[in-house]
Amino acid sequence: MYHLYYQTQTDAVLENQLVPGNVIPLIRAMASNERVAKVVLVDIEGTTTSISFVHDVLFPYAKQNVEKFLRDSWKVDDIQHIVQDMQQLPQFAEYKVLLRAPPAEVDVELIAGFVRYLIDQDLKVTPMKTLQGLIWAQGYINGELKGHVYEDVPAAFEAWRAAGLQIAVYSSGSVAAQKLIFGHSLVGNLQPHLSAYFDTHVGHKQERQSYENIANLLKEDPKQILFLTDIPGEAAAARSAGFQAIILQRPGNAALADDQKASFELIPDFKPLQNLKLPINKYQA
Repeated sequence: MYHLYYQTQTDAVLENQLVPGNVIPLIRAMASNERVAKVVLVDIEGTTTSISFVHDVLFPYAKQNVEKFLRDSWKVDDIQHIVQDMQQLPQFAEYKVLLRAPPAEVDVELIAGFVRYLIDQDLKVTPMKTLQGLIWAQGYINGELKGHVYEDVPAAFEAWRAAGLQIAVYSSGSVAAQKLIFGHSLVGNLQPHLSAYFDTHVGHKQERQSYENIANLLKEDPKQILFLTDIPGEAAAARSAGFQAIILQRPGNAALADDQKASFELIPDFKPLQNLKLPINKYQA
């Protein structure tokens, strides 16, 4: 009972701003150590994995290999379905306007160029993310890619699983790409720790409905799901759906405004959450 009472009282104090601002970080640190949840839902980029790995390794790899991948698999039905979905994106018409002489028919060069355009714009659209995942799969399988994870991530995963918690992933990258990063990580296969994966098929990451969909799919009370991310808009959307939310301030992550720092619990890595526990059953208290 103590854990649940303590967290409730901590949240009430913070929300009602009944303590001086310089005391809040200490209270938040204590709250992290006392926090309970049934599911930890992790973002990838800036949370488990460095932003530089995604932008400096994965994106360039996809750009460099997309044309060859499409030439080798152009007639495969699944690839053609992705190509058709990409043509339905509003950005496709915008891209063709930028071309001096758009081809009369959709071909490999046109779609490869469009993929590179979307990557450069950092647009998180589902068919492109699916195609990227397939390209990365080849890189992981042939050993050209290894998924980066921060050094504190494996230990946290082990601790959470040992405590009986589920660990799930929600990223704008495709589920296939998520599995590749954790399945072919620098420290080995981390997939056995993970029980569920979600991408933009459940909705965009800064929309409340997406998190409601995830809670429904997990069949868990939103209050028992802890979401870890580096993006305030995502944390806000998750919290509006009833989730607990914490923002990671890892090296290389975007700086936060003062109001964002005041609005969310902040941690530098997963270490403050090593002691995360399941809620105490009221019949056991």
